[in-house]
Amino acid sequence: MERILSSELSAHIGEHVLIAGWLHHQRPLSKLTFVLVRDRAGITQIVASGEAAAQFAALLPETVVSVEGRVVASAQAPAGVELVEPTLTVISVPVGAPTIALAAPVLQESLPTILDHAATGLRHPRAQATFAISAASVAGFRAALDAAGFTEIMSPKLVGGATESGASVFKVDYFGAEAYLAQSPQFYKQTMVGVFERVYETAPVFRAEPHDTVRHLAEYVSLDAEMGFITDYHEVMAMAREAVAGMLAGVGARAPEAVKLLGLTLPTVPAVIPEIDFVVAQGMIEAATGEKVVGEPDLAPAHERWLGEWAQANYGSDFLFVTGYPMSKRPFYTAPQAGRSAYSASFDLLFRGLELITGGQRLHRYEDYLAALSARGMTSVGLEGYLEAFAAGMPPHGGFAIGLERWTARLTGAANIRETTLFPRDRHRLTP
Repeated sequence: MERILSSELSAHIGEHVLIAGWLHHQRPLSKLTFVLVRDRAGITQIVASGEAAAQFAALLPETVVSVEGRVVASAQAPAGVELVEPTLTVISVPVGAPTIALAAPVLQESLPTILDHAATGLRHPRAQATFAISAASVAGFRAALDAAGFTEIMSPKLVGGATESGASVFKVDYFGAEAYLAQSPQFYKQTMVGVFERVYETAPVFRAEPHDTVRHLAEYVSLDAEMGFITDYHEVMAMAREAVAGMLAGVGARAPEAVKLLGLTLPTVPAVIPEIDFVVAQGMIEAATGEKVVGEPDLAPAHERWLGEWAQANYGSDFLFVTGYPMSKRPFYTAPQAGRSAYSASFDLLFRGLELITGGQRLHRYEDYLAALSARGMTSVGLEGYLEAFAAGMPPHGGFAIGLERWTARLTGAANIRETTLFPRDRHRLTP
């Protein structure tokens, strides 16, 4: 008999079927035992009595089983159907009770305990739902950019030099030479604009920054895009809007049960996301809070939250573009605004008061790169391969990057980005 999933049972009422999965929970009553078996699609309720109930009672949670039985309708069952007259087969037996209480509606253990025992904790239905949403987001990102004529690329994660200036890189012994884990695919995706004009990548990046916050990781998944022949950075902003809308569409289409389980209401992306200039935003924050912020080169997390509340109150939007950050806070390859050289042709997209996307227009002329490097006290040593793309001729271009784990945390309401990261890596964690 061919196995079917829990989500397919309602199409087989009255039939004899085979299911398989993990023994999630059982609740014995005086004459009956209600057994829950979990598979990748959800949970099946099984009604057992007599010898079958005794067989289930002898099993530990997370025992892998297959069960044959007849499907009947039941309004009280998780999916409106249940299995009766079961015949049990044990496939695999755990060596002991699970370290995480998976039958609880919400995990009760501390986050460090859950992360220490991720092999078990990730089996919880809510954790499974979180990562189903993450996977659906990536699929939606790909679909949106594929539809816009982008080509997916896969760039190296071992590089000979840092993408950004500074020391926030992990050094690696590369056959006796010094190499680094890539901070981003920035140089490669810009180079590939000279090949495909529009490219994107979904891959891990590495930041050796000593953060110990609920919003930073040493390794995370970056959803990157770069596009050529743009008029200005507003075209990049429009594409970033399409990418986010595509991610939400992907979640809605591919993970509706996960959205339902987590009790989420997916946000609506405005056709045109509201926009505010960085300097104007600082003035508003200072006027409203009394804090001295005008002249600071960046927004603090509290100021991002303030702007998120402002966008919601004034536009009914969970999203807000902040544009024109100071050039001093942007990488050397960032283009300045026309007629306003101290400020960049760049943007951040705030999602519910948290920076989600950073992007902007890049320099595209070779001589401008040499001047930008010189102005920052940098040289072209180690950048020869990158600069060759511009020496060979490049169109005006720009791009953006989205942190997948941060996106998923904000979308699901997770308090800590580690809750939305498979096996997170931070200052204190390298296992499991």
